[in-house]
Amino acid sequence: MALETQGVPQLELEAVIGFNGHVFSGLRVHPDREHLIYPLGCAVILKRIKDGKQEFLHGHTNNVSCISVSKSGLYIASGQVNFMGFQAMVIIWDYAQRTIYAQLLLHKAKVEALAFSPNDKYLVSLGGQDDGSIVVWDIETKQAICGSPASAHSAGHCLTVILISLVLFLGSGTLRVWELDLPNRKIRPTECQTGKLKRIVKCIEISEDDKFIFCGTTSGDIMKINLKTGLLSDCGPVKAKYSLGVNVIRILKSGDLLVGSGSGTFTLCSRTNFKTLKKVQLEKGVTSIAIRGEGQQFFVGTEAAQMYRLSYENFKSELISTSHNSAVKDVAISFGTSELFATCSEEDIRLWHIDKPKELLRITVPNMTCNSLDFMVDGHSIISAWNDGKIRVFAPESGRLMLIIHNAHRMGVTAIAGTRDCKRIVSGGGEGQVRVWELQPHGHRLLETMKEHKATINCIKIKSDDKECVTASSDGACIIWDLVRFASLQMVIANTLFRTVCYHPEEYQLITSGTDRKVSCFQNPYFSGDDKLVKVWDYMEGAVTHTGIAHGGSITSIKVCSNNRTLVSTSADGAILRWRFPHPSSS
Repeated sequence: MALETQGVPQLELEAVIGFNGHVFSGLRVHPDREHLIYPLGCAVILKRIKDGKQEFLHGHTNNVSCISVSKSGLYIASGQVNFMGFQAMVIIWDYAQRTIYAQLLLHKAKVEALAFSPNDKYLVSLGGQDDGSIVVWDIETKQAICGSPASAHSAGHCLTVILISLVLFLGSGTLRVWELDLPNRKIRPTECQTGKLKRIVKCIEISEDDKFIFCGTTSGDIMKINLKTGLLSDCGPVKAKYSLGVNVIRILKSGDLLVGSGSGTFTLCSRTNFKTLKKVQLEKGVTSIAIRGEGQQFFVGTEAAQMYRLSYENFKSELISTSHNSAVKDVAISFGTSELFATCSEEDIRLWHIDKPKELLRITVPNMTCNSLDFMVDGHSIISAWNDGKIRVFAPESGRLMLIIHNAHRMGVTAIAGTRDCKRIVSGGGEGQVRVWELQPHGHRLLETMKEHKATINCIKIKSDDKECVTASSDGACIIWDLVRFASLQMVIANTLFRTVCYHPEEYQLITSGTDRKVSCFQNPYFSGDDKLVKVWDYMEGAVTHTGIAHGGSITSIKVCSNNRTLVSTSADGAILRWRFPHPSSS
C-alpha cells in the first residue's frame, strides 16, 4: 500500500470540521496567542485564530488522549491510547518546525496526562488505569530520568498531574505531592492530609505564587491545598456544588477561578469563598478552558465537540465551532447545486455549506442513531434511515419532519436511497431485506419487499432511469434488483463484507469496496479510503493519482459533488474533511 502512493501528489485540503471534546484540557491556546491547539483522532490540529487556517501534526498511531503545551511555547506534548498490552506513545513536537522532536515509549495502553516543567527542561507523563505509572523525562536528552507507581493500590488510578519546578502533584483517590531527587534519579511521594474529606480529583491548578493547589472533584466541589504543608486549607462551595463534578479549573491573574462542570455550567468564582461571580450554561459537559493572553479572552471546549469564545467583561458565550462528537455514519451532497451537504451521526443530522465549513441546520432525534441519509433530487427533502426501524423525511430548509414511516425494518434501517423522479424510496435493513416505498401526497405505501440478502444492507444505489438498483451487504453479496418487476437480476459474491457500492457513470459497471480493503471493478476516476488515506484512482491506468493525508480515524464515507470540484470525506473520529477534487469536469 505504501509503495503505490510513494511520490503521488497530495489532495489539496480546503477545510476540516472536527474537535475531540472528550479529551480533558485538550483545547489549548498557544503562548503566541495566535493559535488554538486541539486533538482530532490521531492528529493534533493547530488552528490560527485570526483566519481559521489549519495545520496538522501527524505521528500517532491511535487516538490522542492528552495534550500539553510548554510555558515558552517551544514544545507541544501529546499522548495516545493503544490496544491492551501495547505501548502508548508520547510525542514531543517542535512547534516552530511543526515536526516530531521526540517519541517516548514506556506507558502501556494509555497516556492519561502530561505536564511540562516551567523551565521546559522536564516532561512528566502519567499512564492510564492499566499502566498506573508516572515517568519524568529529560527533554534535552529525550530519556526517562525516573519513574514510579503513581498511586497506592487502594487509592484508585490517577487522573491528572501538574509539574511545579521540581515538585509533582498528582490527583486521584489520594492526593500526593512528589519531590524530584534528580541526582539520585528518584521521586518521593508525600500524602496530602484532607482529614475526613474523601474526594476523587479530576483536575488540578496551581496559584500564581505557587502556594496553593486547587483541586476539582467528581463530587462537585473544589479543594484548596497548602502546597508547603500538604494540608487542606479550604473546600467549597458548601451549598450549591457543581452538578456532575468539576471537570476543569483555570486560575486568572486576579486569582479568581474559571470552573467548568460536567453539566455544562461555566463559571467565574471567587478565590476566597468559591462564590459564583459570573455564570453561563453551555451544551454538555465542559472539558477544556484555554486562556488567551492575560485572561481577557478565553476559549471553552465541551463534550458536544463545540468550541466557545468568551470575554472576561461580558461573559457571554459565542459559538465558534461545531462538529459531530461521535463517528460520522454517512455524507450526502445536494444534487445539482453542490453548495450544501449533509452528515449524520449518533442522534443528529447536520446540514453544512460546502464553501464555508459552517453548520446551517441541526436535526436531532434523541437517543436514536441515524445510519444513512440522502437528498432527494428535487432538493425538497432529506430522507434518513434510523436504528429504531423508522424512515424519517425532513425539510432541508427548516428541519421540519415531513414524513415518518414506522416499522420500516424490524432490525433497524441501515441504508436508504431515493429515485430520481422523487416518487419512491428504497431502504435496506439489519435483517437483510430490501423494501421499496411509494411516496404519496399524504402518506406512503409499501410496494414490495425483496428478500435474498442474509445480513445487514450497508449501501443502496439507484440507476439513473429508476428501473434498477444495487445493494451491498455484509453477507458478501452485491445484488442488482429490477425495480419494475421487483426481482433480482444479478448477484456478485466475494469473500468480504461489502460496505459500499456505486455505478460507473455510464452504468455498465459496478464499483464495490469492503472489509478486505479492496476496490473491485473500476470507475474513471474512483475513490477509496484505506489506512486513513483518501485515494483517487485512474480508471485506464489502475493507479493512484492523488492521496489525501489528514484523517485521524477510519474513513466511513466519501462523496463527490456533482460539479466535480469538491470531495467530502468523513471518519470514525467525527471529522468531516473537504478536499479540492483534482480532476474537475472539462467545461
